[in-house]
Amino acid sequence: MTNRLDGKVAVITGGTSGIGEATAELFVAQGAKVVICGRSSEKGQAIVARLGASARFVTADVMKEADIAATIDVAVKEFGGLDVLFNNAGGPTSPEILDLDEQAIHYAMQLLFSSAVLGIKYAVPHMEARGGGSIINNSSIAAIRDNQGALLYSAAKAALTHYTTLAGVRLGPRGIRVNCISPGAIATPIFYGGSARANTLSEEDNAKKMSKLESNLANATPLRKTGLPMDIAQGALYLASDEGRFVNSHDLVIDGGRTGMFYEPSS
Repeated sequence: MTNRLDGKVAVITGGTSGIGEATAELFVAQGAKVVICGRSSEKGQAIVARLGASARFVTADVMKEADIAATIDVAVKEFGGLDVLFNNAGGPTSPEILDLDEQAIHYAMQLLFSSAVLGIKYAVPHMEARGGGSIINNSSIAAIRDNQGALLYSAAKAALTHYTTLAGVRLGPRGIRVNCISPGAIATPIFYGGSARANTLSEEDNAKKMSKLESNLANATPLRKTGLPMDIAQGALYLASDEGRFVNSHDLVIDGGRTGMFYEPSS
């Protein structure tokens, strides 16, 4: 099935690698006009050059409210409106209980929670003008299970999942659906230092690290398969498309069954 997003305009934050990049590629292939944002101008420009006239890139830091607003504005100015927002940007946080300080707490909440909250704030008026829309927040199974992520990361994602439910209830009467995706362990550079570190490695080193990562992650699910960025992109496509018209305030878990495990599977 093609053109599932024909005529729709989407914004994808954190669109220069991993899940965001895969989702941008899929959305364009399905007929959408897409604006991606990220901090790496070089990577962003390379992606939109590959995707063609249906894509734009905005250099933005989602920890800055003005950058979030500016990204939404580009979609409206360039493509005439906004139908889909995928709040995907994020990154690792590491401090545990005795190492926490105010700065670490503020960083985690700004990056993982308030960036999405503010994205919704600026997206809603434009979606209302088009009669509705779909907002997708990228959460995590760390929001619902212990030992799936660092402490602050897990807490911030739990806040995002709950906010998704509440926002869907409040915005549903306006024709705006709000859902989240909770990925399991997906093979992206975040597992070996984040996209910033991946940018400093050679293609050969990145390929070696990713190959090892995929092998390790396959052993961590009942399916014995590795979750890939495109698996999450396909979930986002469903929620963004008219096929998901009756799905609201929902957490779509895509984890190969990992959250159903009470122990690590034997080899």
